Amino acid sequence: MKKEFERFDMKKPPVRTKWYLRPLTWLLSMPDVWKHKNILHKEGTEGLKAPFVLLCNHNAFMDFKVATKAIFPMRANYVVAIDGFIGREQLLRNVGCICKRKFTNDTMLVRQLMRTVKNGDVAVIYPEARYSLCGTTAVLPESLGKLCKLLKVPVAVLICHGHHVNSPFWNLHDRGVKPTEAEYKLLYTAEELASAPVDEINRKIVEAFQYDDFAWQKEKGIRVTYKGRAEGLHKILYQCPACRAEFKMRSKGTILSCGACGKDWAMTELSELRAVKGETEFSHIPDWYEWERANVRREVEAGTYSSGVLPVHVDTLPNAKKFIRLGNGTLVHDMNGFTVRGTDVDGDPFEMIKNVPSLYSCHIEYEYLGKYGDCVDLNTLEDTWYIYPEPDKCEFAVTKMAIATEELYEDYRRKQAK
Repeated sequence: MKKEFERFDMKKPPVRTKWYLRPLTWLLSMPDVWKHKNILHKEGTEGLKAPFVLLCNHNAFMDFKVATKAIFPMRANYVVAIDGFIGREQLLRNVGCICKRKFTNDTMLVRQLMRTVKNGDVAVIYPEARYSLCGTTAVLPESLGKLCKLLKVPVAVLICHGHHVNSPFWNLHDRGVKPTEAEYKLLYTAEELASAPVDEINRKIVEAFQYDDFAWQKEKGIRVTYKGRAEGLHKILYQCPACRAEFKMRSKGTILSCGACGKDWAMTELSELRAVKGETEFSHIPDWYEWERANVRREVEAGTYSSGVLPVHVDTLPNAKKFIRLGNGTLVHDMNGFTVRGTDVDGDPFEMIKNVPSLYSCHIEYEYLGKYGDCVDLNTLEDTWYIYPEPDKCEFAVTKMAIATEELYEDYRRKQAK
């Protein structure tokens, strides 16, 4: 099914930031950067001039503002997901944004980035392609090293610390964390890049992207006094380590709890978890998250992973004007990947199938825009579907689907290697 919607023009060349907007980007970014007393550490980038590639980690909107601080007054083109363009396409194009549909193999994006460096500007890329779910490194695409080598310009990284602790993806409330930090480091000169093998480039980028925001917080002794700091934490910690029940976790105030066995954990001002009674299975939030991943991996290896058949409604984003209700249907995520089928508002069938080899990761949202609920975001080169399971009709965790997408892909790769 392909409705005759107006499609976003992905071929339109990237715009060099308008001269009058360059100081505006600075003025819009600096208040938050100053508020959080950001400290920028430079290593090999003191004299770095455009063009170059800047690879940034992604935990919150603050990442963009720190990137502006790091490279100002150089011009840049930023890779931004299509939902970021909603209602403001012209403005974002004029400040240098390039549109991308998440987790698609987009050769047009490569051409746009080549145009960026040819123009003598900075190509700013967020290769994790979504906010980190728990303040640790998200999976990076295997094509990253090849892309850098193709662009033939220096490669730098910007790794921000404190942005997830300040405004985690599962509860965007600003906690006033300060000071935040960022490491702005040169990885390769153009000459070094030319002689480096792609595998080595990928390894070096992955090493540079190793971070843990909660570990950073504890090391710095930064306390978060926000009274609702645990609210939303059950979105990523969806499985109880005491009774192993899934999708029964709840959170309120500073307490995370299991609705199946009744066990409670308190979240301290240093973002550590402490069992109110009994054993504390995981005090470090990423350790709990990785325990869930290990459990999903076992399901995948046993060939038993499945979300079941989930009733959903689907919104489509063919362009940057607004979401359009496509219709109702079902979502299945299992050993074959994602299958979405349904009937649109005109009574016509729709379908999207994303098999395991086509997705190394996926994008999810929690309570999208504060009112639409949790969803999975699946894309083709021409369309973006936001798929919302109906919480009153089924039990699910989009976090588990995101983890399973990565584990299914890794399992596929292992089998292919054999």
